Amino acid sequence: MDMAKVLVSDKISPAAIEIFKANGVEVDYLPDVGKDKEKLAEIIGQYDGLAIRSATKVTDKILAHATNLKVIGRAGIGVDNVDIPAATAKGVIVMNTPFGNSITTAEHAISMMLALARQIPEADASTRASKWEKNRFMGVEVTNKTLGLIGAGNIGSIVADRAQGLKMKVIAYDPFLTPERAVDLGVEKVELDELFARADFITLHTPLIDATRNIISAEAIAKMKDGVRIINCARGGLIDEAALKDALEAGKVAGAALDVFLEEPAKDNPLFGLANVICTPHLGASTTEAQENVALQVAEQISAYLVTGEITNALNFPSISAEEAPKLTPFVKLAELLGSFAGQLTETGIKGIRIEFEGDVSDLNTRPMVAALLNGVLKPLLEDVNMVSAPALAKDRGIAVETVNREQVGAYDNLIRLTVVTERQERSVAGTVYGSKAPRIVEIKNITLEAEVTPHMLYITNEDKPGFIGRLGTLMGQLGINIANFNLGRVEQGKDAIALLSIDSELTDGELTQIEELEGVKQAKRLVFGV
Repeated sequence: MDMAKVLVSDKISPAAIEIFKANGVEVDYLPDVGKDKEKLAEIIGQYDGLAIRSATKVTDKILAHATNLKVIGRAGIGVDNVDIPAATAKGVIVMNTPFGNSITTAEHAISMMLALARQIPEADASTRASKWEKNRFMGVEVTNKTLGLIGAGNIGSIVADRAQGLKMKVIAYDPFLTPERAVDLGVEKVELDELFARADFITLHTPLIDATRNIISAEAIAKMKDGVRIINCARGGLIDEAALKDALEAGKVAGAALDVFLEEPAKDNPLFGLANVICTPHLGASTTEAQENVALQVAEQISAYLVTGEITNALNFPSISAEEAPKLTPFVKLAELLGSFAGQLTETGIKGIRIEFEGDVSDLNTRPMVAALLNGVLKPLLEDVNMVSAPALAKDRGIAVETVNREQVGAYDNLIRLTVVTERQERSVAGTVYGSKAPRIVEIKNITLEAEVTPHMLYITNEDKPGFIGRLGTLMGQLGINIANFNLGRVEQGKDAIALLSIDSELTDGELTQIEELEGVKQAKRLVFGV
């Protein structure tokens, strides 16, 4: 068998090169070729693997020349420089190293908090200017203060641990944080408004998605303590920068420490002119140890895949063998859609997930389906989740995952039923694959219906009373929303009913609000699926 060959096209630790060699992988270390598109396109066809950082841009044109490429490994989290759909189309696995810089980012957040508490940057500048303004820089202690943690995942949990070492009281808001996991972390789980009301310091550790965009807004700041201090080492866009500037100038917020900004590189940002703001140029992962960790990790991952076929931290492919793929693919798709359906409807902490496989599907390898389903559930609230990392992320958050395999018990030859258990309720959804192998939802909350999953859908729970369907149809017409399919179900007359509508475009916030206010509506949610 020919030795696998890897190109390293960006600067990474020399120790990573030794890992490739130790695993029997031939490696060419050409750290400047990533910046030369023509040269990269010329030589990429020689290689089975490509190890990169941020300088190399793996475009569809580069991939067109990558005739032998099997895997791309990114030493770091972000893969904006890789055309993942194009890589997937060519059967190239794309991996990243999502946890290699967690400690470094957490430590930066703690450093920013301490610098903010004692006004260190401004005091340093004053002292260097020979002013010696000892009485001007009156700081605050962090001991016995309350730290509000928005996001208690991998990085947030490390921040909590370090803050407790500083004798801080840590409270946390995270929809996926279970009470049991909160106990393990030693934090108090609270709702967001309570965190705003109680925290002396607030630090953000959540991805930037629709649900978290501008989570620190003018309205949120108004709910905070006077003199609160805010730290963001997560993502730009989590904070409304204009609202923060106003609050800083008014004294409502005593100070802010920011490593990330809405627009980067950040230049002429209005926050730069404020004395009570500390700014750093996205340094969260910038330590020698972090750079070393992600380099070693990506070398191990690429080597494992090329030598043994093991897949770790893949962003575009579940663990499915070539023999299993034809049978499993439609069920993996169904599982992910069911998970996405439940994830988009879940707004409180998830305690458990139960997955039932009935009929023919129960005889298949269900592990990829479980991974796909968990990926669907977690993706609406977690940015860096994929089919490989989803099970580990669920475990980290204390979510109990139960699977049940049984013979056919109903009308369908195969059925997957997902039940999500939260602190408030259980919600189930079931689906099947038949005919053209297109996934279909056949049960929601034990109510039978049949609906094809489409890119844009509207889910409604309503009172089962005459006239509702007419009112809903009229309103949708007035809003100019075209309904492709209208699927209805109920348990019994006069009780709750559900409607699942396929529509031609995604609802706006204003349109959704009008639907929510329609007489008889108990819940209305817009759903978006990648089908």
